[in-house]
Amino acid sequence: MLIKQFGLAVRQLREGRGWSQERLAEAADLNRSFIGEIERGAATPSLLTVEKLAHALGVGLAALLARCEPELVD
Repeated sequence: MLIKQFGLAVRQLREGRGWSQERLAEAADLNRSFIGEIERGAATPSLLTVEKLAHALGVGLAALLARCEPELVD
């Protein structure tokens, strides 16, 4: 479940910047199809990949990961 939340966070940040998957892939030095897999929750990125994505998206690693925390329901 966290993988899908991470992918959603990446997609939201990317779209918020008006970027295509191709643009993010170039900025993060990753393959465009891998970006798509991450956003769909079909791939589990390594820590290095998460760092590349955070840097490319202009957010801190902790801030990106914080967007993936499950919401607690009372």
